[in-house]
Amino acid sequence: MNNILLQSFNTPENAAPFDKIKQEDFLPAFKELIAVSEKEIDAITENGEEASFENTIEALAYSGEKLEVVSNIFFNLNSAETNDEIQKIAQEVSPLLTEFSSKISQNTKLFERIKKVYGEKEKYNLNEEQQMLLNETYKGFVRSGALLNDEDKKKLEAINRDLSLKSLQFGQHVLAATNAYYKHITARSLLQGIPEPVLQQYAEEARERNLEGYVITLQYPSYIPAITYAENRELRKELVLANGKKSFDDGEFDNQNLIKEIIQLRKQKAQLLGYENFAAYVLEERMAKSPAQVYKFLNELLEKAAPFAQKEIDELKALAKADGIEEMQSWDHAFYAEKLRKQKFDLNDEELKPYFQLEKVEEAVFGLAEKLFGIRFSERNDIPKYHPEVKTYEVVESGKYKALLYTDYHPRKGKRAGAWMTSYKPQYKKGGKDYRPHISIVCNFTKPTAETPSLLTFQEVTTLFHEFGHALHGILADTQYPNLSGTSVKWDFVELPSQFLENYCYEPEFLKTFAKDYRTGEVLPDVKIEKIAQSKSFMEGYQTLRQLGFGLLDMAYHIDPDKVNDVKIFETEETKATHLYPANPETAVSPSFSHIFQGGYSAGYYSYKWAEVLDADAFRYFKEHGIFNPEIAARFKILLSSGGSKDPMELYKDFRGCEPKVESLLKRAFG
Repeated sequence: MNNILLQSFNTPENAAPFDKIKQEDFLPAFKELIAVSEKEIDAITENGEEASFENTIEALAYSGEKLEVVSNIFFNLNSAETNDEIQKIAQEVSPLLTEFSSKISQNTKLFERIKKVYGEKEKYNLNEEQQMLLNETYKGFVRSGALLNDEDKKKLEAINRDLSLKSLQFGQHVLAATNAYYKHITARSLLQGIPEPVLQQYAEEARERNLEGYVITLQYPSYIPAITYAENRELRKELVLANGKKSFDDGEFDNQNLIKEIIQLRKQKAQLLGYENFAAYVLEERMAKSPAQVYKFLNELLEKAAPFAQKEIDELKALAKADGIEEMQSWDHAFYAEKLRKQKFDLNDEELKPYFQLEKVEEAVFGLAEKLFGIRFSERNDIPKYHPEVKTYEVVESGKYKALLYTDYHPRKGKRAGAWMTSYKPQYKKGGKDYRPHISIVCNFTKPTAETPSLLTFQEVTTLFHEFGHALHGILADTQYPNLSGTSVKWDFVELPSQFLENYCYEPEFLKTFAKDYRTGEVLPDVKIEKIAQSKSFMEGYQTLRQLGFGLLDMAYHIDPDKVNDVKIFETEETKATHLYPANPETAVSPSFSHIFQGGYSAGYYSYKWAEVLDADAFRYFKEHGIFNPEIAARFKILLSSGGSKDPMELYKDFRGCEPKVESLLKRAFG
C-alpha cells in the first residue's frame, strides 16, 4: 500500500507531507505504527541483558517516534482543519491509541525492568536530566496503574478508553454548536455602532453563505465586536445568550450528560489508583501539590480582587443607568466596558486596529525573539502546508537551523475556536544528533478583505504574543529526551513563557517600534501608547474574578462529582462568590468548557493565575534591570530551553534568584 505516512517523508527538514497525505492513509498508518511501537516495547522487555538505564529507560523514551509524528499530524488537523471524515477517523483512532497506551503502562515485564533500575538508581551516576527521566518514568507507570492487580488494570483500561472517546465527543459537540448558529441581518440599522471594517467582515460572511446583508457568527472575530459595539441591546442579548447556550440546549450537541459521565470516570480512575479524588491525583504532579493549596491560592486572590471588581462593575452600572438601564446584565458588560475604556483612556479597539496590521505585529514578535534570544525567522515556501492560509518559517540561531514554525491565523469552518500553540515534532538528541522541533501557532484573527489587511484588536495582539511565548518554549528546547522537551513541563508552569511575553505589548519603547498605521506609516501617538500602558490593569478585578470562577468550578467538578445532579445548579452554586451579574437560567459555561472537558486543564485551570504570579514576578525582574537586559534574557533562555528536565521551581530560582512572590501580581494588577 502506497501510504506516505509509513514512508520516509523526503521533504525539506523532514516536514509533514501535507500535500501528499490522503485521509484514508490515517487509520491503516495508525494500526501499522502501533504494531511497530509494540515491537519496540517487546525488544525492551525481551532483552536478555540485565535492565539498565540505557536499555530500558532511554530505550522507552525514544520508542514510538514515528507513531508520535503521525499522531501529532492527525490530531492537529482535527483541531485546525477538520471535517466529518477526520472526526469519524478520530472516533476510531482514539480507542486504539488509548488501548496501546494502556498496554505499555500495564506491561508487567516492562515495569519490572523500570522498577529494578529505579531501585538501583544510585549506581548509574545519572546527570540531572537522566534522574528526572527515571523519576518521571517510574512515577508515570505507577500513576497509570502499574501496581494494580490484573482485574483493576482492565477496569482502568476501560475507563481510559471511555474518557478518551467522551472528551473527543465533547469537543466535537462544542465545534458543531459553534458552527450551527449564525445571525442573519438584512437591515443595517440594526448594526448601529459597529465599525465599518467589522461590517465589511459580516457582509463577506453573508456572501460566502449566499445571503444578502450581514451574518454574525459565534467565531470570536465575529462575535466579540458585535457584543462590544452594537448599540442594539436586543442584538447583544441574543448573541450572548446564543454563545452561553452552546451545547446547553438539550439538542443533539448537548454536553450535560457527557460532563457527568466524564467527571465520574475521572473519579473512578483516581480512586482505583488510590487517590481520594481526581483533583488530588492531578495535583500531585503540579507545582501546587494539593487541592488545599489551590483553594488557598484562589481564595486569597478572590479576597484581594473582589473589592476592585465590584468597584469596576459599579462604574459600568453608572454608565448603563445614564442610558436608562436599571439592571445591567451580562450582555451589557463588553459594551459598557468599551465605553468606559474609551472615556478613561480615549482608547477604542477600532481606532487602534489600523496600527496593528497582523504582518507588522508578527514582524515585531519575531524581532523581539531575536533581540532577547538571538534567533531569526525567515519565510520558506518549500514546506508543505495543510491549508493555503498557513505560512512556514525557518528559525535560525547563529546561522544554524533551529526549528520550523507554522502560523495559521484565520477562522475556518473546520477550525475550532480560540488560539493555541502545538507541536508536530519535539526536539531531542539521539546518537549525537540534535533533532529540531516543528512548532505551530493557530489563531482565529479577522481575515483580510478586499479593502483592508488583517487588522488586530489590541487583545488579539496580546493573544499572538501569548501563543508565540509557548512557541518559544518549543523552539528553544535543548534537552536530551523528547518527553522532557519544550512545553513538556508541569502544567502550572507551562503558561509562564506565554504570559511573560504578553508584558511587552504594554511597554511604550517596544510598542513604538511596530504600532504604525498601515495606510500612512504614522506611529501610534505617544499619548495613545501611554494610555495603552495605563490600561493594562483596566477591568483587572473583573477578569480576575472571572478566571477565579473558572478555577473554582474546575476544582469543584473534580473534588466531589457526586454533587453534580444538575450542571447549571452546580455551576451557579460553586461560582456564586465570583458573580458580578445576575445568573441567567438559559446559559451555562460548563457545557462548552473545553479546557477542562476536552483539553488538558482538568483540575488545573487555576494554573493560568498561578502562572500570572510567575510571569508578573519574572517581568518585574526585567523591568528593574531593563526589559531587553541581555544577561537576564540569557538566564530566561536557559529556563525556556530546559523544558521539563529540571524541577520548575528550581529552574525559576536559578533564573530569578528566589521563589516568585504573589505580591508581584497584586502590585501589577491593583497597584
